[in-house]
Amino acid sequence: MFDVMLPLEVLILFLKGALMGAADVVPGVSGGTIAFITGIYERLLNSLKKLGPASLKILFREGVAACWRHIDGTFLVAVFGGVLFSVFTMARVITYSLSAWPIQVWSFFFGLVVISAVLILRKVSHWSLSRIAALVAGVGMAVLIGHATPGMHAQPEWYSFLWAGALAICAMILPGISGSFILLLLGFYAPVLQAVTRFDFGILFVFASGCVLGLLLFSHVLSWLLSYYHQTTLAFLVGLMLGAIEKIWPWKQTLAWKLADNGVQIPVQQVNVMPWQYESLTGQPPEFVVAIALMMVAIIAVSVFEWCGRSKIQTD
Repeated sequence: MFDVMLPLEVLILFLKGALMGAADVVPGVSGGTIAFITGIYERLLNSLKKLGPASLKILFREGVAACWRHIDGTFLVAVFGGVLFSVFTMARVITYSLSAWPIQVWSFFFGLVVISAVLILRKVSHWSLSRIAALVAGVGMAVLIGHATPGMHAQPEWYSFLWAGALAICAMILPGISGSFILLLLGFYAPVLQAVTRFDFGILFVFASGCVLGLLLFSHVLSWLLSYYHQTTLAFLVGLMLGAIEKIWPWKQTLAWKLADNGVQIPVQQVNVMPWQYESLTGQPPEFVVAIALMMVAIIAVSVFEWCGRSKIQTD
């Protein structure tokens, strides 16, 4: 079982969770991608799948300490503490940044997803027909979801936040599929963001309950797939990330908008354009040099993360 963690290890896990939470706020970027990048993805799934009847048996038979070790409790608290901290503190910052500096923000995430897909792709060995099919299926699924039209429904009933949370959290732990974008498709993105910024704890409790339900069920499926079909599942997950690249291309021309219930305009039809076409089509500067610089920052940061992870494994 896992050893007692040092305060520095807990802080690092908290920061990784905070990065996941920041990514989850952005429609188009997945917290699962960040978990993959930072090397905690499979440990996270393994810990989540242990939250069930077996952990309750250990709790009653062997006590709290044994149960805590069984579920890797310190790890889960540190990661999800970071996620919650980031969601509540960064929701306004990230949404403002996306509206004020869209090219810069998307450029950073673009570089982040590209290098992450490349690094994970290297972990897939002996490409077979089934693994190629899994890769293509992942790309197709991400592209299909990315091109779906966001739904703008009336203010949803409080109980509907339960299933919205369950669906969104499943996407959030899949690299390449954004839980925020799923909420956007379902028409729940603006209401959930409003609940976060207004600290509407009633709605947040129902939504969080749906998230917990989705996590407990879906983590078992993903963990089982990684245990028995590891390489094929990795190929599928990489496909999801590659398919998401088109969605987060920094230079976009918005063709149609829709007014959300809170009065905020949300783009519902966008097309990717080349940087040299962007200014003539939109009237805005393409910020090409800054965009490339931010892509490189993301690429270097992820590469350093990956190198540090490999070094730690070799020294353990």
